[in-house]
Amino acid sequence: MKPILQKPIPLYLAVSLIVNVLTYNGTRLITHGMYHHDMTTPLDGWVPFVPWTIVIYLGCYLFWIVNYALGCRQKTEEAEHFLCAECFAKLICCACFLLLPTTNIRPEIAGSGIFDNAMCWLYRTDAADNLFPSIHCLTSWFCVIAVRRQQSVPNWYKGLSVLMALAVCVSTLTTRQHVFADVFAGVLLAEVSYWLVQKTGFLAWYHSVLHRISRKMEKKAVHE
Repeated sequence: MKPILQKPIPLYLAVSLIVNVLTYNGTRLITHGMYHHDMTTPLDGWVPFVPWTIVIYLGCYLFWIVNYALGCRQKTEEAEHFLCAECFAKLICCACFLLLPTTNIRPEIAGSGIFDNAMCWLYRTDAADNLFPSIHCLTSWFCVIAVRRQQSVPNWYKGLSVLMALAVCVSTLTTRQHVFADVFAGVLLAEVSYWLVQKTGFLAWYHSVLHRISRKMEKKAVHE
């Protein structure tokens, strides 16, 4: 078994990063000015607005970094499966953002506390679009997928990862960044993508393409 940090794992990560940027930011250039659907339901109205949960909403980035690193430290085949599914899911998100642009109505923030100010900052910097499915929930659930089959990861941390992912999902609701439909779609898409890429042969194709690119990069580096 080759060390997991050898190519093409870094290439998988680079492709995932590029796809993520194009999906979340690039689609906005296309959907700007288009009609955006509001998927808010009466059930969402029952969820309280809780500004302090922005700590969870923004703090989850550390959770993502740690669990994605653990996901990349699996056996090569498992790491590639995980990263391929993550990239596939982001491509589905891209299609959803283009075909079904969404938005929601954010609350007016009357308070002036630290968390209220943080929420005002979040609303100013993150437009209310590209909501369905929730990438926050999708990525957090992939953090669960990244560790749940690893024997080297203790069970307490696997359980903590589930709780953290669920906390992130709740925080997307209590900060009014998302609605229930976005949350359920994000989690479901993560699970379906992980299963689908192997069943459809997408994983084998993706593996073949990236390994060819990796070999070409290595040959070019040797000649230089």
